[in-house]
Amino acid sequence: MPHTPVPAQELTSRLTRLRAEMHRHHPDWHMIILDNKIDLYYFTGTMQEGALVVTPDEAVLFVRRSFDCAKRDSLFADIRPMGGFRALREAFPQVPETVFFSTRTMTLQKLSMLQKHLPFTSYLSADHVLSALRAEKSEYERACMRKSGEIHAHVIETLAPALLREGVSEARLCGEICTALLEQGGMGISRFNQPAAEDVLGVCSFGENGLREAALDSPSGTVGTSIAMKSIGSSERRLQNGEPILLDIPCGFRGYHTDKSISFFFGRLADHPQGDLIRAAHEHCVFLEYEIASMLTAGAAPAEIYEKVLAIVDPRFREGFMNGAKFLGHSIGLTMDETPVLAPGFTTPLAAGMTIAVEPKIALPGIGLIGTENTYEVVSHGPAPSLSGACQTLFEISG
Repeated sequence: MPHTPVPAQELTSRLTRLRAEMHRHHPDWHMIILDNKIDLYYFTGTMQEGALVVTPDEAVLFVRRSFDCAKRDSLFADIRPMGGFRALREAFPQVPETVFFSTRTMTLQKLSMLQKHLPFTSYLSADHVLSALRAEKSEYERACMRKSGEIHAHVIETLAPALLREGVSEARLCGEICTALLEQGGMGISRFNQPAAEDVLGVCSFGENGLREAALDSPSGTVGTSIAMKSIGSSERRLQNGEPILLDIPCGFRGYHTDKSISFFFGRLADHPQGDLIRAAHEHCVFLEYEIASMLTAGAAPAEIYEKVLAIVDPRFREGFMNGAKFLGHSIGLTMDETPVLAPGFTTPLAAGMTIAVEPKIALPGIGLIGTENTYEVVSHGPAPSLSGACQTLFEISG
């Protein structure tokens, strides 16, 4: 059964916005060349290897592998086969002196190959334009994220508690939850924008393993499957009665992600010597998530939200708040880690249509990581609605 393509009107709208923003920021621009798979999917609806060339008047997707697949997947208007970068020069004989790239993803190897065939003398970054375009989601994009969040909430809130049992490993539990997401229609992987980050399933941590440093700039921790993979969870660490559990497992639909974390306590809090503290930490994370969501309105500055929230963190939990991470939430869409971020330095106001994952977490030494997370849509007025379900969820699970 063929997959549903990105609508042609959506692709046309994105190109129109790209040209408008380039004219606004760089009035004398003449050419952008994009080769990153996320950029290609955003503008053309396919991830086939190739290059997208955009000028003020033309937009051509050149595909190296596979042209037939790209034609089946994409409703982009002009797709051509590409044996090599010489095809770009043949199609665009008038190459400007300065070409724009996504310098965040362009490799030196690819750059040298382009310079061999295209006689530009300098290049500039279009990253700021590209990230700003992706920050404000269209109705189509938000619909994809709402569907992802619907799947997410059902699996994490309803199905996951039934999967908790004594003796299950972190890796096994993560795998079972990811399988459930797939069976419900999720796309099966989460993508990151950071060059050093890897596409991952998510994180499942029991007890103090949640305090371990992961390979990402994230409050969620794990020992991982090995030193080489700080994600998913350990296949050896098994769930015991009287332990907190942290699930930080994303979901995606048609390329668009939602992020969600949930904490459980496996057993009876009344039997734990610090049960009251654990419960208080969870309730405080729920409180903070509601507070942050109430601040996610168009016109609010992310950096100011960050400072306001830090000021209301319970003194008992300030030292372990966010487990060392210096942010409260992050934009999310085609990748997990987009901009803006709820962190110092992000002063550009939020706009309606942005989607932000809010993730207050508290590290409790000797116990583990407690936290919540959901993905929210910024709206013009009032608190941001959650796309991925509730933060006040079942916490205590009988062992």
